[in-house]
Amino acid sequence: MSDLKSLPENLSGVHIHFVGIKGTGMAALVEIFFHNGAIITGSDVSERFYTDEILEKLNLKALPFSKKNITDEVQYVVYSSAYKLDKNPDLIAAVKKGIPCLLYTEALGSWSSRAYSCGICGVHGKTSTTGLTGTILKELDLPAQVLAGSIIKSFGDTCTYTSPLITNNNLSSSTLMTDDLRLKSFFVAETCEYQRHFMSFCPQKIILTSVEPDHQDYYPTYEDIRQAFIDYICKLPKNGQVIYCADDKGAVDTVTLAAKLRPDVQMIPYGETAESDYKLTFGKVEKEQNNFTVKLFGNKNLYLKVPGRHEVMDAVAALALSCELLKTNGKNPEDYVNQIATGLANFAGGKRRSEIIGHMKSQTGNDVLVIDDYGHHPTAVKTTLDGFREFYKGRKIIVDFMSHTYSRTQALLEEFAQSFDSADIVILHKIYSSARENPADFNITGLTLFNKTVEHLIAVKENMCAKYYEEILDAKDFVKEELNKPLSKDYPDGYLLVTMGAGDNWKLGKAILEDK
Repeated sequence: MSDLKSLPENLSGVHIHFVGIKGTGMAALVEIFFHNGAIITGSDVSERFYTDEILEKLNLKALPFSKKNITDEVQYVVYSSAYKLDKNPDLIAAVKKGIPCLLYTEALGSWSSRAYSCGICGVHGKTSTTGLTGTILKELDLPAQVLAGSIIKSFGDTCTYTSPLITNNNLSSSTLMTDDLRLKSFFVAETCEYQRHFMSFCPQKIILTSVEPDHQDYYPTYEDIRQAFIDYICKLPKNGQVIYCADDKGAVDTVTLAAKLRPDVQMIPYGETAESDYKLTFGKVEKEQNNFTVKLFGNKNLYLKVPGRHEVMDAVAALALSCELLKTNGKNPEDYVNQIATGLANFAGGKRRSEIIGHMKSQTGNDVLVIDDYGHHPTAVKTTLDGFREFYKGRKIIVDFMSHTYSRTQALLEEFAQSFDSADIVILHKIYSSARENPADFNITGLTLFNKTVEHLIAVKENMCAKYYEEILDAKDFVKEELNKPLSKDYPDGYLLVTMGAGDNWKLGKAILEDK
């Protein structure tokens, strides 16, 4: 009998049904399995998501949830954690038929076990770091496959990248040769800490970008979430590597504790304070370009065309992993400096990650740039807005933010209120809830966050405008009116409208662009 938590080595002709197929990670796994010859079906809600475009390229269409989806031909079911084995009709039918059902993370873990795998983790920056790593690896002669948690423009508007050196997308069929060992292909994937999902992954190397309180519904304390990352590090084999951010207190704290349990693991720091080859020195931000250098490559100027110092930090993490993979393959990273620089320059961000979704002129002729971003933790909100302020110096910034989950908003209320200082106008809404929690269990609303934010802004910033609209599109008229106002000499380039959060307030930016 096959292992219920593993997939067969050869997927050719294997019928796999995906429940929640439109999920970003799920759609990425569909891509990989499809190109390995699997027969794919899937089900989801009817609402259209950006992942529908990925599925349509594969001639796949999500079916409505139904027990009829589980035909006698289905051999495996992969399902999103948003759906339960005893609630979803597809899953109920699969269990009744005795079909192996794997969580997305278990299926990803099974795939990772057949390669030399690298997990990218951290409270912030996972998707960007994974996208940056893949974009660098596209320039290197390594057999590598990369799975990101969002559509990455430089992957070709898809979530995955597979090197042409990998035969038929099959990690098991390609090997790398070094002086002293024979390895399977490299597999790099974004791995998530929520509910300890990354514990299904089989890493040989790990990038750790950051550790701080988050997902309070599952990790009530900082110590709880820190322990999850420690346990993940301890999954590494002997002499495995952790590439960690030396400038993040939580990451340093985590690797320090992990090192006591696993002194054999190599802890490799990166960042401004790192005492390693991956020490970062920031350069000037010029012509909407972040310039920087790393110690390994001397004075070689590297640059990114995406905003924010946090993105540069993620770029150095990706550079470090790429260099360590070159070393694992017996190559000298210094011989690849130009290819790595090209990869960094080619990175254009990901879906809902500082994504430019439109450019327009207001009715009065003001230039307006509209950006959407997934930032939903106060640290991510603050660093992203700080990056926009530095990158788009000549633009007046309007940020529309929708907080996600009552538990996160309540636990980090003060931090959220202090995260908007780089904006000129702040618009807030009701809290975007999660199916995992009951709003009645919390003594907080979107207005609570708004009042706390106003209290903070009055204390630290003059002439700051903050508005509250319960519903997203109720803010449309205010934004349109604002975009038509004459600008002072401080803002010669026009406006920057940012919709930010894990909710659906991206609809506001879309509405503004459609109704110029």
